[in-house]
Amino acid sequence: MRLRRQGIDAETREAFQPRLWLAVVGLVLIGAYVVAFIAENNKQVTVHFVLFSAQTSVIWVILLTLVIGLVAGLLLSQLVRRRGRKQRG
Repeated sequence: MRLRRQGIDAETREAFQPRLWLAVVGLVLIGAYVVAFIAENNKQVTVHFVLFSAQTSVIWVILLTLVIGLVAGLLLSQLVRRRGRKQRG
């Protein structure tokens, strides 16, 4: 093995886990990005819904839009799936 020639024994190879460290670094970077995203989007805005208005921070508007989009996507995929079953059956 190439690692043995470099003087690295089996115990050291098992202790150093590059995939684990890569995952940890990735999670830390994602966490830092989320914190910075929230900090940058804390400005208060007024959102006008059809029947009422609400004042909230931009981050909540973004998250509400994300949730609405996810729910709409799930419902649309179920609708397409049902239509596909009816056409086949």
